[in-house]
Formats: sequence, structure tokens, C-alpha cells
Amino acid sequence: MTAYEFLKPLTFPKKGITAKNRITIPPMTEQMAFHDGTVTQDELHYYSLHTGGVGMYITAVANVNDLGKGFEGELSIAHDEDIPGLTRLANAIKQNGTLAIIQIFSAGRMTNSHVLRGHQPVSASAVAAPRAGYETPQALSGAAVEQTVEDFGAAVRRAILAGFDGVELHGANTYLLQQFFSPHSNRRTDEWGGSLENRMRFPVAVVDKAAETIARYADKPFLLGYRLSPEEVETPGITLNDTLALVETLVERPLDYLHVSQNNAWGTPLRDHSDHTIINQAIKRQLGGRLPMIVVGGIKTPAEAEKAAENFDFVALGHESLIEPNWVEKVEADNEDAIRYAVALSDLTELGIQPPFWQMILNVSGGPAGVPVVGETTNDAQSSGE
Repeated sequence: MTAYEFLKPLTFPKKGITAKNRITIPPMTEQMAFHDGTVTQDELHYYSLHTGGVGMYITAVANVNDLGKGFEGELSIAHDEDIPGLTRLANAIKQNGTLAIIQIFSAGRMTNSHVLRGHQPVSASAVAAPRAGYETPQALSGAAVEQTVEDFGAAVRRAILAGFDGVELHGANTYLLQQFFSPHSNRRTDEWGGSLENRMRFPVAVVDKAAETIARYADKPFLLGYRLSPEEVETPGITLNDTLALVETLVERPLDYLHVSQNNAWGTPLRDHSDHTIINQAIKRQLGGRLPMIVVGGIKTPAEAEKAAENFDFVALGHESLIEPNWVEKVEADNEDAIRYAVALSDLTELGIQPPFWQMILNVSGGPAGVPVVGETTNDAQSSGE
């Protein structure tokens, strides 16, 4: 077996929890929960097929309160009644030593009144998302902001009781934590908005509440991660310098890892095409080794994973993990030639991918350019962007 860096174990220094290897499955929306957010057999089947080889598996996102729901088929962690199903989900993931992490969030303005059963979406301010079809949200009151922080804490408690190994706070992809940080969506003039420091206040409060909950309820080490998107293209919007300031603030909080959400692990700034800085390397320099870092985006082959592992801590396989559930096992068995890099529609049942999930994959990835599709066989290796 090739002595790949990504196959070596890595320990989270603050908690002493060891991932058996440095390959992670990132959170990917699968839309297979029931209408009320409870776990389905389809979800359990899907996760059980795709786990076991990787060191860490991060679930699709779960909403921390009812107004935080972003789409149909989304997991819920908003009620104690959700715990039994979430327990089954954690158990389905924790095969062969894989760590089970559940991602939690509030969608904020990235939802609509239909999904919320007639309720108006909420956000930092009454500013609609700059995309077609999104509604103007209601600005959360100061009391509602504080209650949302409490809701995140309650969700962490449920994750602990359900048997997960950790939670990831979803501060990326324009959802509520990012909405408070962004000068586009946050036009507040109270302590939760305005200056860069004030716009960080809500994410930091959620991190601190999550850590407090872990200290109170966890009877064994429990991981706390944070996912962020480094830039926004809107004006005003989050800049890379803003993100580096947030990283410096977060690294001083009781976090165990930082997860950077990008389509390309080697991506350069979106706001300034003349700037050729590799964003993940800039964030790594800011971290200065104080927190492990997960990178994602366009990583498919063992060679690509090794390049990422030589530069960063954890390597996330997104679309490739959908196509090849046994990616790690095939590398470990010196059977890399058998790794699949394209999917046939006839394979979706075998892969546990139900129609809503497949449609989401096509919508997000832009079709076969993101997930290569072949006619009758999945053995045609192809190269494309994630």
C-alpha cells in the first residue's frame, strides 16, 4: 500500500480525539428526511453505504429551530423528539471507527414562507438575498437573536445525547451565521451589527454557547467545528480580509477545527481576479497551526488528495464520495484502478441516492459537469470540477 499522508491518523489536540485517517466526507444536502425533519430509512441506508472508510463524516445540515428550516427534506435537530432518529443516524455513520459529526444551522433568509408553512423568513436585517425568488426577511429582535443562540446550544445538547462525536456550526454558504457576519445582510445598528467586531458577535456567541453546552452535557470528548465561506461577491460583502479577521477571532475560541467551504481547494479570490493568493493558504497562515483545517473542492484522485494533505490537515471528498463510497478502501487495498470517477443513472439505487438527492446534486453541480454521468457503466474515469 502506498504510504499516503492522507491515510495517516490525526488527533484533534484540544480533545485528544483521533481520526483514523485524514479523509472527510463534507456535508452534502440529500433531502431525504421526512417533511418534519425526522430521519428516514432511506437516509440511514445512504449513510451506512458511504461510511466506514473515511476518518470523519459530516452529515447534511440540520436546523436548530423551526424558522431555521431551509428546504424540504432537511434534517431537524430542533426538538427532543428528533433525538431517537438522530441516534440511529449517528450509529449508522459510526462504522469501522469513522467519526460522526452533525452539521447544524439556521437558514435565515435562505428559505421561504412555503417551506416555513406560512411564516416569514428571518435574518439579521430586512434585506432580501440578492437572488431571484427570495423573500425579504424579518429582522430578528434582540431577544430573538439571544433565543437563537440558545437554540444552537439546545441543538448541541441533542447531538451529544444522540451519540454523535461532534457538531459543525454552519457559518458558510450564506446561511444565518454568515448573514450576521456579512455587511450585505447585516445592516443593524445595535450590538449585533455595524462594525466588523459587532458583526462577529453572533457567530462568536454561538460558538461560546456550543462550547458551554459541550462542557455541561458531554461525558466524553466531543468535537466542535466551524465552517465558513471566505468571500461574498456582493457589494458590500465579506472580503478575504474580513474572513482573516474572523479566523483570528475564532481561533481564540474553544473550537476544534475550521472547515473552509470552496468549490476549489486551490481557489483564488473571487472579488479581485488580479489577486492570485490561494485562499486556503492565506487562512492556514492566519491559523498558524493553532487549529486543524479541513479543505474541500475538486479533490477526486489519490494524487489530488495527497497534494491537499501535504498542505492542510483534513481533505474532504465531496462529489467523488457519492460516486465511489469505497474510495478509501480501494486506496488501502492498492486497487486505485478500480476507483470510479463517473456515475451511471442505473447505479443510483446501489449508491443509495434517492431522486430528490440526485436532483439536488444536478442543481448544485450544474449537471454532469459536476458529477460525471455515463451511459451504462461507471468505469469510464473522467476528470471534472466538483
